[in-house]
Amino acid sequence: MKKDSYDAIVVGAGPNGLAAAIRLQQNGLQVLLVEGKETVGGGTRTREVTLPGFHHDICSAIHPLAIASPFFETLPLQKFGLEYIHPEILAAHPFDDGSAAALFNNLSQTASALEGDEDAYLSLMQPLSKNWSTLLPDFLGPLKIPKDPVSLARFGLKAIQSAEGLGNKTFRTKKAKGLWAGMAAHGMMPLDKVITAAIAMVLLGSGHQKGWPIVKGGSQGIANALASYFTSLGGEIETDFFVTDLNQLPPSKSVLLDVTPKQLLQLAGDQLSSLYKWQLKRYRYGMGVYKMDWALSGPIPFIAEEARKAGTVHLGSTMEEISLGERETWQGKHTDKPYVLVAQQSLFDSLRAPNGKHTAWAYCHVPHGSILDMSGVIESQIERYAPGFKKTILAKSSLNTAQLQQYNPNNIGGDINGGVLDIGQLFTRPVLRLSPYRTSAKGVYLCSSSTPPGGGVHGMCGYYAAERALKDIF
Repeated sequence: MKKDSYDAIVVGAGPNGLAAAIRLQQNGLQVLLVEGKETVGGGTRTREVTLPGFHHDICSAIHPLAIASPFFETLPLQKFGLEYIHPEILAAHPFDDGSAAALFNNLSQTASALEGDEDAYLSLMQPLSKNWSTLLPDFLGPLKIPKDPVSLARFGLKAIQSAEGLGNKTFRTKKAKGLWAGMAAHGMMPLDKVITAAIAMVLLGSGHQKGWPIVKGGSQGIANALASYFTSLGGEIETDFFVTDLNQLPPSKSVLLDVTPKQLLQLAGDQLSSLYKWQLKRYRYGMGVYKMDWALSGPIPFIAEEARKAGTVHLGSTMEEISLGERETWQGKHTDKPYVLVAQQSLFDSLRAPNGKHTAWAYCHVPHGSILDMSGVIESQIERYAPGFKKTILAKSSLNTAQLQQYNPNNIGGDINGGVLDIGQLFTRPVLRLSPYRTSAKGVYLCSSSTPPGGGVHGMCGYYAAERALKDIF
């Protein structure tokens, strides 16, 4: 640290911490960003974890929300090395008979491939696509007066429903229902819960508007570009500085914490009010993930052509199978046919693996805190749709929920969303307050995915926390 004091200090250099630091620095404050690990990144780190030359994204791999982020969109990140790569097929959803549904950037192309449900898909998604630019800030932000209340109300009538309910009412075919369920399952909740339809609609809408890109060279490129831009503004970054007590920090007017409620209680518990602490202790974390990476001798040999050409593949077959698996996992059970999310970055990015070789990235949902080895189950799910996959494996690496939390303390019990994103914690995360970003301690703010709008690489939690701090400072 070069100075004895700062205008603001941000703890945690994930996408939200970086966004908060940038926004504060843009407004003329002198900001220090501290990170406990040796590099910035949080959920956007990339490393060699299997064999030399094979570069794997440790957590986030595909970035529909990063490229759609209203704040990131205003930053000159391309000038600082960020380059997105757009697969021809954004996402594929294969079935046991060798067929597959697919998400394309083009709305009509996606609909036309859903034989029997073309009109239903267009009817559902066209209004969202038409009003995307005005609705997106309301999706990715705290509860506020909307720019377009009529369009938001129309969206909300559908979005507040369960994915299972709206999917069954809207679609008739296996393909459309499967594609829909695979999108909704990103929310890490049972598909019969309200607002899970919103998750599917936002991800589909983002695909049609901005795409589902990967980052050239690895997701670390997002963090590196944000960090470089921040320092170009005059901001300072201190890595290998793990904060366990706010008294470790130099004096400042405000402190913004990219942590979840559990760590907030540990860092600042003695400064928080009794009521606020009581609310934080009631905060709910959700399902965890079991994460795997592979070094492969060749691409994953999916039967379905769409899956062989997609950047992302959702495995789980029918909506009924995915719904059952997610519900059982939520209830604390392990399923032998889990929903598996697969990313195939090396198909489109030659920097990810040696010439002729490939990487694969995947995770399945598991009960919160589970340490059961799911590697065999995940590989069998992939083999189910890609016979011969296991023969292509050169090396592999896996992380259970405890290891994920050790890697990133924000992944409590393996929950990569910063807490359950259900109706009870959608706009009231982490507690019910006029501002979800301001804590009960003067000058202390929360800027993590445990605040609105929740999980995902978009930086909007950090942006809105910084906006709140700026209003308080000035």
